[in-house]
Amino acid sequence: MAASVERATRASRIAGAVSVVTVLTLGTLPAWADSSTLRLFVEFACLLALAQMWNLLAGYGGLVSVGQQGYLGIGGYALVVLADLGGLDPFACVPIAGLVAALVAVPVSKLVFRLHGGYFAIGTWVVAESFRLIVSNATIVGGGTGTSLTSMREFPKAMRESLTFWIALVVAVGAVAGVYWLLRSRHGLALTAIRDGERAAASQGVNIAATKFWVYLVAAFGCGIVGALYFLMNLRVSPDAAFGVSWTAFVIFIVVIGGIGTIEGPIIGTLLFFVLRETLADFGTWYLIVLGLVAVVVMVRFPRGLWGYVAARFDLHLFPVRRRLADRRT
Repeated sequence: MAASVERATRASRIAGAVSVVTVLTLGTLPAWADSSTLRLFVEFACLLALAQMWNLLAGYGGLVSVGQQGYLGIGGYALVVLADLGGLDPFACVPIAGLVAALVAVPVSKLVFRLHGGYFAIGTWVVAESFRLIVSNATIVGGGTGTSLTSMREFPKAMRESLTFWIALVVAVGAVAGVYWLLRSRHGLALTAIRDGERAAASQGVNIAATKFWVYLVAAFGCGIVGALYFLMNLRVSPDAAFGVSWTAFVIFIVVIGGIGTIEGPIIGTLLFFVLRETLADFGTWYLIVLGLVAVVVMVRFPRGLWGYVAARFDLHLFPVRRRLADRRT
């Protein structure tokens, strides 16, 4: 009897093939879809990527943050500064904005990591609000009223929409694939070990501080890219829109409903969120009330989220990150 380690399942291989076909099909959207459809997909990609970053931070790292909108806002304003004031290509500024957000996260991490549990969550929100107040008083970027992304005027509308869409597709796929790759690496093992028990992880040689630090930077980098992408599409950025806590509220809804601690969960949650949003858009504030009711019902009926329930009930994993020991007869 010989043993081998399996890291893929039949379901994951099928999901991989379906994902490739889906991505290739979506890549053709600019050739035949209208502007509203392209914009809707960009919004979907932004929330999906943001949800994956928050899930990586909280679902796998155990770092529950309610201030990730701070890095989203940093990314949006970095785009404006680099493109409008720096004269750089606005599309090329999207990944650079992510790097700016990650750089800002370095000193911030030294501060917030002094806090734990609920204090950490509140501390991250305070940091995000501090960013909003600083930007609101910076007249060079429009102060409290915000500013428009004037550098986009030189691009024809069709070209602007197509390039923004393709960047959004890359960001969405990159967020899912990047998190999947990280969690399958030894860094991912260290991260989940810390989530399950810091003392036990430390006793096995895991560097707790270093692991938390890098995952915090990765999440900030992803949020910065999302911020730049969203306001690249929106063509205007303001402190309230960039640093609003509603970003984190929606992301928490998506991850908790879909299934925290799973890669599939944010995907399912984002799809459900957009279905509810588009269905209830004409009902005003009832839209938010229904979202709240759905969240309560799902959390009571399915504490591990929709995908968490499916995965546990049917042992179905489209993006398996665990290693399984399989016996093979020789």
